[in-house]
Amino acid sequence: MPRRILVTGSAGFIGRWLVRRLKEEGRTVIGVDRVTSDDPVQPDEFIICNITDRDRLIESVRSTAPDAVIHLAARTDLNETRDIRGYAANIDGVRNLVRAVRQTPSVRRVVYTSSQLVCRVGHVPRADDEYCPDTLYGQSKVLTEQIVREERGGDVEWCIARPTTAWGPHMSAHYQSMLRYIRSGRYFHCGDSKLFKSYVYVGNIAHQFARLLDADAGRIHGRTFYLSDYSPTSLRDYTASLAKHLGAKPIPTLPLPIARMLARIGDGLNVFGLAQFPFNSFRLRNILTEYVFDMSETEQVCGPVPYGREEGIEQTARWFLSLDQAALAQSDREDAP
Repeated sequence: MPRRILVTGSAGFIGRWLVRRLKEEGRTVIGVDRVTSDDPVQPDEFIICNITDRDRLIESVRSTAPDAVIHLAARTDLNETRDIRGYAANIDGVRNLVRAVRQTPSVRRVVYTSSQLVCRVGHVPRADDEYCPDTLYGQSKVLTEQIVREERGGDVEWCIARPTTAWGPHMSAHYQSMLRYIRSGRYFHCGDSKLFKSYVYVGNIAHQFARLLDADAGRIHGRTFYLSDYSPTSLRDYTASLAKHLGAKPIPTLPLPIARMLARIGDGLNVFGLAQFPFNSFRLRNILTEYVFDMSETEQVCGPVPYGREEGIEQTARWFLSLDQAALAQSDREDAP
């Protein structure tokens, strides 16, 4: 079992959970990120480094001499619509890491992180090299995978992980907005369908990354694994349970024709300057598109996950409510004479 693990993107959403997981397992964790984390559980060693800085990244990996690397660092938003070079971390950063791995004799295994969005939402590929992205972010992750394969992963044991939609405590502001809408009563179901999707609780994906470190080389080398909870999540049931744990009112249901009409109104508002209006045809299409991946191979390699869905929802709601309490306390301090 690798004992000394370097994690790029250690301060990110998944990274902070992975650092905790690896340390709980008694491993030494080297964090590499361009920002620091406010998590109380910190890596044993931490290096400020932007992975697009080739020389600094190579030196960071070589000087710390890890046994294995989990590569999480990436630009993950979908905001770039004009130039794929905006996702240099997903292209140049991966090339730099491959070079660093090749120049570090201690490294025996690397898990490179890609994304389910190498294919458009709703498309389940039949082969690892079947791609159909519909965003520049997705295209950049296709290049991530192609670079890893062309470079043979840096000539060590390697695999590619494709996380699905991860959720849980410390999720980004983008995903927090859904919880805020649910709690305020502004969220609604679109039609009566259950809408099954391959989601993953962040504690479970941290477990899966850790297990990819330990699996026999013959089971993972050169392969691609989706990382998700093993049974699909119903969006309707998931949000209804969140509402309950957040102390919100039951979520209303809009008939699909009304939801589509509201989405078209949102499209118009976006065109006329309200770019942040939260509901439009793009958003509705994502809500209604189901996607379920076959997780049997990942389950065989990674074994059972530690968290059930309801447990994850309860922890997420408790964390989110604590944010509001902290914000209220801060506001009271600022208003005090």
